[in-house]
Amino acid sequence: MPLQGSANVEQLCQLARVSRAGFYRYLQNGWPAEEDVNLQSAIQDVVLEHRWRYGYRRVTAQLRQCGMIVNHKRVARIMREDNLLTVRQDKACAASHEGVSGVQIYLNLPRRMGLSGPNQLWIADITYIRLRAEFVYLAVILDAFSRIVVGWALGRTLQAKLPLRALMHAISNRQPSPGLVHHSDQGVQYVCRDYVQALHEHQMVPSMSRPANPYDNATCESFLRTLKREEINANAYRDFAQLEQGVRQFIEQYYNRLRLHSALSYQSPEGFEKHAAHSKPDATRKGPMLTFLGT
Repeated sequence: MPLQGSANVEQLCQLARVSRAGFYRYLQNGWPAEEDVNLQSAIQDVVLEHRWRYGYRRVTAQLRQCGMIVNHKRVARIMREDNLLTVRQDKACAASHEGVSGVQIYLNLPRRMGLSGPNQLWIADITYIRLRAEFVYLAVILDAFSRIVVGWALGRTLQAKLPLRALMHAISNRQPSPGLVHHSDQGVQYVCRDYVQALHEHQMVPSMSRPANPYDNATCESFLRTLKREEINANAYRDFAQLEQGVRQFIEQYYNRLRLHSALSYQSPEGFEKHAAHSKPDATRKGPMLTFLGT
C-alpha cells in the first residue's frame, strides 16, 4: 500500500499510538462500514427530500449528480432493506383509493375534523437517527389535541413491527374508545396488512395524508424536528442503549411534562390536557367527541 514518505506501517502505528493489529482491523472493517453509513444517509436524504416519490433509479441518478459513484443495484438493496421503496399507485384507481398492489389508501380525515379533547385523533410518523456506524429508527404517535407523545418505539429496522410497537405502546398508555382516527402518511409500514389489521382490531379509523404533501402530517413532523434539534443533535451517543435512554427521558420526562408549546398557549402537553379536563369535563372522555367539518 502507498505510504507517506519513507515511514512504514509499524512506524506510523507507533506515531499514532495504535497497534498494527488494530490498524489492519480498522482498515478492513472501519472504512467500508463508514462508507455504507454515508451512502445510507445520502439515500435517506434524497427519499425524504422528494417525499417518497423517487424509486431507486431516480435516487441513483440524484446521487450521481452529487458526485457519488454508486451502482443502482446497491441503492435498490439499501432502499429495500430500509423499506424506502415507494408504494406505487395507479392513477386509474385514484377514485377508489386503491393502488395496483391492492393496498388500500384511506381518506385524509384530519382536515375535516374539529377536536374537542384527547384520544380523538392520533398522528403517526417515523424518522431515522444516525449513530456512528449504524442507523436506527424512531416511530412516534402524537395526540393531535395536545401534541402529547402517546406512544413511541426505537429499533434497528424499518419493518412494520417498529410502528406496531409504538401503536401498542400508545394503546396501553391511553386505552382509547372505538372511533379514534389514526392518521399517517402512505409509507409502506402504515399501509401493510399487519398494521391496518391492528387498527381495525382496536376499532380505529385509518386516515392517510395526500401523496407528497408534508403539510398533512405537520404536527408530527414538527415534533420530530424538535426532538432532533433539542436532544439528538445536542448529544453524542455511544450506542443504541444510550440513545434509547436519552429519547425516553426527553419524551416522557421533559417534552410531555415540562416543555412549553407555543400552539398550546405556552403550556406543556400534559398541562394542556389537565387544563382542558378541568374547564371542559367532556374533553377527558375516552370516546371521541368529533365534529366533522364541511369540505
